[in-house]
Amino acid sequence: MHSIPTSTSYELTQAGDRYFDGLVDKFSRSLYQAPRGELRLAMLDYLLPQMLHLTEQPVLDVGGGLGQLSGWFAQRGHAVTMAEPSQDMLAHASAWHAERSAEGAWPVDKLRYLAAPLQLLPQQAPGPWPLITCHAVLEWLGEPEQAVQTLASLLAPGGQLSLMVFNRDALRFSNVVKGNLKKALSDQLEGKGKRQRLTPISPVTHDEMCQWVVNNGLVMEGVAGIRIFQDYLRHPSTERSEQATLLALEKQYCRQDPHWRLGRYLLYTFTKPEADV
Repeated sequence: MHSIPTSTSYELTQAGDRYFDGLVDKFSRSLYQAPRGELRLAMLDYLLPQMLHLTEQPVLDVGGGLGQLSGWFAQRGHAVTMAEPSQDMLAHASAWHAERSAEGAWPVDKLRYLAAPLQLLPQQAPGPWPLITCHAVLEWLGEPEQAVQTLASLLAPGGQLSLMVFNRDALRFSNVVKGNLKKALSDQLEGKGKRQRLTPISPVTHDEMCQWVVNNGLVMEGVAGIRIFQDYLRHPSTERSEQATLLALEKQYCRQDPHWRLGRYLLYTFTKPEADV
């Protein structure tokens, strides 16, 4: 069993992963009740229908967090299994989902929950799955490359994997913009995962992702950057009209080279080739 951190002490699990018990309010406040969180969700709403072939197929949402992505798919007719190791996150997500279901957003039976880390999914949710989503999870794991192998093993032939990772190159660039020159020069960018700070412990590069998916027999179908401009603004926009213009900019350039490469997050679609007949 993994111990649950207290409100003042946040330890990595035995596997070297970071869970988020005790941090639901911080996550909700800093990630989703702020312009950067709104932009991230708006970009996913814009990009996922472009980057995925959606046919109301069953979805495994790995590390579903506060439940936004699971709800997005449930609202579009998918039966969603949300896996999340943090009991606090699961409780928040299921309560919010129940409210939305009661409002008629989706039938109550569209969502089920697994209190499980990614490493246990081959036993608890083996599939194979036609669609797996894993957003902002790999960067909180001690062994992100191993996680890609696990996700690939859960995917059905012809299935799609929607993977979003925290971009190490963007983290370096952001540190330079903020004046943290020595930190950027030493390339010691990872967080420690032991306090309330939300700097990922395993930020990932695009080159690493390319190598890992090739090693596991997956094919890259598409990539986009999310928050490619927002994090570098000298004076973050506060007016709604400015935020709307920023969103339009992000949409226009999120899949264009070189801009997507400096997105705070990189959003990928990978597929598993059909078996040879």
